Amino acid sequence: MDATTNQLDRIGALESLLNERYSVRAFLAREVPREIMEHVLTVAQRTASWCNSQPWQVLIASGAAKERFRKAIYAEAASGARDDHDFTPPREYVGVYLERRRESGFQLYNTLGIPRGDKAAYARQALENYNFFGAPHVAIIHTNEPLGIYGAIDCGAYVSNFMLAAQALGLGTIPQAALARHSGLIRRHFNLPDDRRVVCGISFGYADHAHQVNSYRTSRASVAEAVTFVDE
Repeated sequence: MDATTNQLDRIGALESLLNERYSVRAFLAREVPREIMEHVLTVAQRTASWCNSQPWQVLIASGAAKERFRKAIYAEAASGARDDHDFTPPREYVGVYLERRRESGFQLYNTLGIPRGDKAAYARQALENYNFFGAPHVAIIHTNEPLGIYGAIDCGAYVSNFMLAAQALGLGTIPQAALARHSGLIRRHFNLPDDRRVVCGISFGYADHAHQVNSYRTSRASVAEAVTFVDE
């Protein structure tokens, strides 16, 4: 095998994982064996970070611990408690960013048969974040407060690599900024130190491929829409 063929095989494997991955919103009850989890975590640990600080810490709840956490965070979310983000969320979506957000949302609602404008149904579906969409495991990604936004950026890279490693091993994932809306509860529930800042969650397990909600895929902008080349 020549070098060019090997390179094409390698980039082809990455392209396949990126094209196959999607946000899973219905999981089987089947738990992931610990050795597979540890393989995902070992691969993701190779994520690049500023000054090799590796600022991510990962807390994974399973079994009875996951169920206790699910009940606690669902109750707070359903109560209408105010947002408690550690990192400032987007102020608003405008222009093409709003268009993409709407497209994604309407794909989800149309797949589930939710009529456009049914805000009560939208709210019920949003609360499914706090049931972890039926996933048997949920990971909480948190970082060190003094590292600020760049610690969170490094965690974002970690999340991406976690999801790709999970995809390669036959798992489904969904990254969830929604969980970070209840960062204070997460710190209290898991007795995390005050200097820990919650970036997001990742619910994961085996996707329920038969469920209708897992049947649609979001679009991506073209390279021309995202990239500007400056040659002179």
